[in-house]
Amino acid sequence: MMTKVGYLPEETSSFVGRRAELARLGTALATRRMTTLIGPGGVGKTRLAVRAARAAADRYADGAWWADLSPLSDDGLLLPTVCDAVGLADHALRMPVEALCEWLGDKHLLLVLDSAEHLRGSCSHLLAEILTTSTGLTVLVTSRQPLGTRGEYVVEVPPLPVDGAPDALQLFTDRLRAADPGAGLDAPGDEAAATEICRRLEGIPLAIELAAAGIGRHSVAQLATRIGTRFDARSAGFGVPGRSGGLALAPHAGAPGIEAPGIGAPGGDGAPGSGETPGPDGFDAFDGIEGPDGDPGTARLDLLADATVWPRRHRTLRTAIGWSHELCTPLERLLWARLTPLRTDFDAAVAREVCAGGPLTPDEVDRALQGLVAQSVVQRDGDRYRMLDTLREYGRMWLTELGEARAAADRHARSFLGLARRAHDGWTGPDQVSWYHKVSDTHLDLCAALEHLLAHDVADAQEMAGRVGFFWACCGHLSAARSYARRALDAGPVDGPHRTRLQWVLGVSALLQGDFATAEKYGALCTTRALYDRDDEGMLGAAYLSGLTQLMTGEPAAALEAAGRVLRMTESVPADSAHRMRCHLITVFALTALGRLTESEAAATALRRACERGGEHWTRAYADYQLALIALLQGRPAASAAHARSMLAGKHRLRDSFGIALGLDILAAAIAAQGAGAQAARVYGTGHAYWRMVGHPQRGTPELGPVRERCELQAREAVGDEAYRRAFERGQSDNAEVGLAAALRTELQL
Repeated sequence: MMTKVGYLPEETSSFVGRRAELARLGTALATRRMTTLIGPGGVGKTRLAVRAARAAADRYADGAWWADLSPLSDDGLLLPTVCDAVGLADHALRMPVEALCEWLGDKHLLLVLDSAEHLRGSCSHLLAEILTTSTGLTVLVTSRQPLGTRGEYVVEVPPLPVDGAPDALQLFTDRLRAADPGAGLDAPGDEAAATEICRRLEGIPLAIELAAAGIGRHSVAQLATRIGTRFDARSAGFGVPGRSGGLALAPHAGAPGIEAPGIGAPGGDGAPGSGETPGPDGFDAFDGIEGPDGDPGTARLDLLADATVWPRRHRTLRTAIGWSHELCTPLERLLWARLTPLRTDFDAAVAREVCAGGPLTPDEVDRALQGLVAQSVVQRDGDRYRMLDTLREYGRMWLTELGEARAAADRHARSFLGLARRAHDGWTGPDQVSWYHKVSDTHLDLCAALEHLLAHDVADAQEMAGRVGFFWACCGHLSAARSYARRALDAGPVDGPHRTRLQWVLGVSALLQGDFATAEKYGALCTTRALYDRDDEGMLGAAYLSGLTQLMTGEPAAALEAAGRVLRMTESVPADSAHRMRCHLITVFALTALGRLTESEAAATALRRACERGGEHWTRAYADYQLALIALLQGRPAASAAHARSMLAGKHRLRDSFGIALGLDILAAAIAAQGAGAQAARVYGTGHAYWRMVGHPQRGTPELGPVRERCELQAREAVGDEAYRRAFERGQSDNAEVGLAAALRTELQL
C-alpha cells in the first residue's frame, strides 16, 4: 500500500489493542535512530511495526519504506532487497553498499526491516554503514533477538494481556467473525470458553488466530476442551527430551495424533521412513513420540525442533501450531510442507506446479490450499497467497522429516525454470508487460531456483540465467544478472545458444553499468559464437549489443553498418522477433545520430507500428523516444513532447527507471523549447531524481548532450535563474510517482 511517500504493507485484518506499545514505539521513533522490536514468532511484531510506521510516516519527508527479509535464504540477497525497498535500481559499477549510502545520504525517511533474526550479523553491519552516512535515516527492525548494532534501542513485544484486559478475547472474536460474519460468542458459556482458550494460549496473537480458525470444525466449548487437554498433556512432560538427551521416536499407529503424509505413500515423492506403520489410504501414521514416561500423545514436531529456532519460552506457540497442524487433513499437511520452498507470494497455478505429486494431485492441491486458508495457515489476498514465516518454518521441519526437502527444491526449481522459459518466449507479444512484472515480482524465487540448479543441474542453470538476464537488466537487477551469468558460464561447459545468451547478458549488464570495454568484448564473443553456431537469434542479439556500445561511444556509422548487415543475413527470422526489433532500433538510433532525420523518422515510425501490432512495449517506448528526439531536432517541440509522454507511459508500465530518466530529459527539453521554463525545470528535476535512482549522472547517446544543454539554457532564460532553481528543486524533491504524474500532464504552464 502506498503511503503519502513510500510503501507499507496493507493491513488486511483488524488491529487489536497495543496502545501502550504504540505509544512507546512512537516515542522511540521520534527520539532514536534505530529501534528493534523483539519477541517470539507470532507475538505480533510485524503488525505492530506496520501500524507504528504508518502513524509516523508523515513525519518523514521521504516517507516510510518496508523490506520483508523473511524470504531471504542467505545474506547475499540482503543488500539488493533493501535497495529495492527504497527504490534504488543502481546501474553503476561501484559497490552496491556505496550506492545505497549515497542514495540515502540526503534523505529523511523511515526504513523498516521485517524479520531480521536469521540475518542478524549482516543486518547489523549494513545498518552500521547506512546509519553513519545517512543522518536523516531512522530504522525500525523486527527480530526475535536484538541485532547488537551500536545505538540499537530494544523494545520487547509481549503477548496480548489475558487477565483484566479484553484484547486477546477481542482478537479471537474478530478473527471468528472475519471467517464467518454470523459467528459470535452467543451460546451460554462461549465467552468463558473463549477466555480460557486465550489464557491457555498465553495471549500470543498467532496462536489465538489459529485457534479461532478451528471453530469451523469445533464449537468454542469443544475447542477449549481440546486445547486444554493438549496443553495439560504438554505441561506433564511433552516437549522434553528423552532420558538420554535425544528424541525417543516410536511409531504409534493407534494413537489419535498426527498422520505424516507422503512417507511410503504409493507414487509419493518422499522416501519411506524406517519403522513407520502404514496408515489408511497409503499414508503412514506415526503420530506418537515417547516422552519420559512413555506417553505417546504429542505430535512429533512438538519435539523435533531446533532449540535456537524454538526456545523453551516459545513452546506455547509451537504447541498451538502443532495442534493446528493436527486439525488439517493429511493432504493439507503435505501441502503445508511442500509450499515452504516458495519465497514470495504465489497463485494457485504456482502451488500446483511446485506441490503436486503422489497423492497430492493438482485438484487436491486446490482443495488443500483452500483448507489451509480456512485454517489461517495460508493468507489469501485476491488470487495471491502467502504463508507467515513462523508457519513456514514449521512446514519446513515437516518437509525435512518427510525426506522431501530435495524433491521439493527440485520441483520449485523446475517450476521457475518453466516460468523463465515462458517469459522469454512471451517477451514479444501482448503479455509482455505481464511477464515483465512476473519476473520482477518473483525475483527471490528465481534466485533460489538458480542457486539450487547451480548446485544440482548446471545445464538448466545456464539456460535459466540466460533467459531471465535481460528481464533482470531491465528491472534494475543488473548485479544479479551479471553475477548469475558469470557463475553459470564458470560452472561447466556450455555451447550453442545458451552460451551466446549468457555472454549477451554479461555484455548488456556491463553496457548499462557504463563498462563499455566489457560490453565491447562480449559483443565480439557473441558475434563469433553465433556465427559459428549459425544462430540467427544470437547474431541479432550480438548486433544489438555491439551496435548500442558503438552508439554510446560515438560510432554511429559502424553501428548502422553492422546492424544492417546482420538484418540482411537473418531475413528468415520473423519481423516480430524481439532481437530483430531491437536490431532495427539500433538502425533508428544510428540514423538519428548521423543526422539522417527523414530516414530515421520513417524507420522509427515503421518500427513503432510493428511493435503496436504485436503488443511489444519495451522497443516501442524507445521508438517513441527517438521520434521525440527527431521532432525536437526538426523544430517541432509539441510533437516531441507528445512522443516523449508516450515513451514515459510505456516505461512506467514496465517499471523501467532508466528508461523513465531518459524520457523525462527529452520531455523537459521539448517543454523548454515551447517556452514553459518553470515547467521544464521541474521535469528536469524529476529526471535528475530518476538518474540518481539508477546511480548515474545523465546518460544517453552523445548527440543528446548538446540538446539538453541548449534546452536547459532556454528554460533558464525564460524564467530566470532563481525561478528555474526553485522549480528544479521541487521536481527533484517530489515523490517519483508524483513528479512523473506532473510531467505527464499535457497542458503548458507558460
